[in-house]
Amino acid sequence: MNDIKNEMKGKTIIISGGSGGIGLAAARKFLENGGTVYLSDIDEDKLIASVKELNQYGNIKYIVTDVTNVTDCERLIKIVVKDTRRIDVVINSAGIFVEGPTEAMMEDIWDRTINVNLKGTFFMCSRAIPELEKTKGCIVNVNSDAGIGGNPENCIYNASKGGVSLITQSLGLELAPKQIRVNSVCPCDVDTPMFDGQIRNSGEGQAYVDKLVSKYPAKENARLIAPEEVAEAIYFLASSKCPPITAQNISLDWGLNSGY
Repeated sequence: MNDIKNEMKGKTIIISGGSGGIGLAAARKFLENGGTVYLSDIDEDKLIASVKELNQYGNIKYIVTDVTNVTDCERLIKIVVKDTRRIDVVINSAGIFVEGPTEAMMEDIWDRTINVNLKGTFFMCSRAIPELEKTKGCIVNVNSDAGIGGNPENCIYNASKGGVSLITQSLGLELAPKQIRVNSVCPCDVDTPMFDGQIRNSGEGQAYVDKLVSKYPAKENARLIAPEEVAEAIYFLASSKCPPITAQNISLDWGLNSGY
């Protein structure tokens, strides 16, 4: 993508859940292409470490934010606009994962997962709209293959990410007249700290990974997705190279949701 090098110069990008995994990889991609990046997360220590890691690539700052708190989402937007007078790209990468037998799920697990994955995504989108309208900006939601199709023992997570898919489609249609594009990327298993947590919680170690990867159509060539590969897709969707793409949930899943 050398032809869009530095395309983000002068533009402001907000990345929720930006202190690790996909969010961190996306931050580096936008910084390398000239963007000013604001990372938000609930964990300040991780944000500080992330900014220190990426500071060499460009202009990066952080704002501690709880995306489940609407006032926090509004505060984030106000701080960024006060600093830069614009918002061009909002990437909603904040998310948590849960799995297990549905009969074992408790109300607090439902509330936390829906609040972070769905409510947080909605209100980050909602509160950024007035500023994105000024810049003809875009939103990229970090979704999941679980937002496209069902998975066993994944009911709550499927519900949260399925909601993100429909938010993406609905909002993309609503904001098209304002020239704001809204899309999501829907990867399957990505080699991130969150996935490491899945492995630990499973109690199965490498067998957990092997079981997941064995379902991929690539068979012996199957592997996990790298965060940088998802970041490339996010960057492309945020670039000027794909103006017709909006209200779409883009699968990055090795073909899993094609009915293999």
